[in-house]
Amino acid sequence: MTRLTTAVRGLVTALAALLAVSACCATATATPEPKAPEDFVALRSVDRTIIQEIRYFTPHNFVGERIDGYREPLCILTRPAAEALHEAQRQLLPQGYSLKVYDCYRPQRAVDHFVRWAEDLDDQSMKDEFYPNVDKTRLFEDGYIAEKSGHSRGSTMDLTIVRLPAKPTRPYVPGEPLAPCFAPRSERFPDHSVDMGTGYDCFDTLSHTLDPRVQGQQRANRLLLKDTLENLDFVNLAEEWWHFTFKPEAYPDTYFDFPVSTKSLATSR
Repeated sequence: MTRLTTAVRGLVTALAALLAVSACCATATATPEPKAPEDFVALRSVDRTIIQEIRYFTPHNFVGERIDGYREPLCILTRPAAEALHEAQRQLLPQGYSLKVYDCYRPQRAVDHFVRWAEDLDDQSMKDEFYPNVDKTRLFEDGYIAEKSGHSRGSTMDLTIVRLPAKPTRPYVPGEPLAPCFAPRSERFPDHSVDMGTGYDCFDTLSHTLDPRVQGQQRANRLLLKDTLENLDFVNLAEEWWHFTFKPEAYPDTYFDFPVSTKSLATSR
């Protein structure tokens, strides 16, 4: 009995030592989360009046679920881009408008999530709203999805204009009936922004900023956003009325992958 007890104790001791070594090695080899360079900031630290509705933190987007890397509903940008947006907001407020951002810095892991979704042709749960007239097999070819995004460089944002005072909006309920993003405003998902002719992230040629079919107040609204930002060194993507990049970019060739979180920023370290 003594020999058996000693053997069991020895086995337990050896197993405990092995587990301790394994835990130590696992801790030592764990890869820390990447952090943002020091000149990345939360937009709210530069301008608290700009409305934020970070769509990829929610399921109300073309994928239908929260996107990888969005830990908080937070707009992060390089400081020069954030300060330029602050100046645009300063010009719009006296006219009775506010900017509203839908997306700002976007980690590479989020772009990878888009790519995986686009390759899964069976997942078309959000088609009725975001790409009703586009075959999902053409998303890469038509340029709606790509393996790299300028958003990952930190100076690009998606945004719109809201008439003040801003009306409250309701959250999207997963599974609710969807209306086409180019339907009349009264039929689209309710958004308190001005009428731009389509909703945000509408995969359709009607989203082209200067599409000649968009006229009247809708065109005037697009031009107000475009002219205000372009006068402050932003460049619009012609295919998306909501997409702007501040120039010159601080990181024109770098695609970052730190999470969208206050913990990623230098001010939280």
